Amino acid sequence: MKLTIERLTVLSPQDKLDLAKIWPAVDVDALHHQLTGSNALFVARFNDRLLGAVRVEIDAAWGEGRLVGLRVRPETRRRGVGLYLLDETRRQMPGIIYWWLSNQQPLEDAALMGKFMTSCGFHEEPDGWHQR
Repeated sequence: MKLTIERLTVLSPQDKLDLAKIWPAVDVDALHHQLTGSNALFVARFNDRLLGAVRVEIDAAWGEGRLVGLRVRPETRRRGVGLYLLDETRRQMPGIIYWWLSNQQPLEDAALMGKFMTSCGFHEEPDGWHQR
């Protein structure tokens, strides 16, 4: 099967299990109830399993999207999943003209995330990585 990027609005039982592996510290049931017009969830799916995910907090008035929890499962990293997830998330939300990932949220490896975000065209500022 092909790797696909999807915006989820409803979580299947398998999606919840996979998200718990991607984000072990997140209450997936609570996350499900936060999926509204101003909170989106994008996932990378391969063979009916989620390999990565990112939440987007949307401020439509300012055309801003804040990336939250961008993460790919460790066993599938360095294979382009994160780049594809980020590129497709931005492509599927053309109304967002300003993207931001805070460096204040918990990051597994801030230095590695910095390199990744820079390679994706973001620039680093004191509060995180930004792209216009």
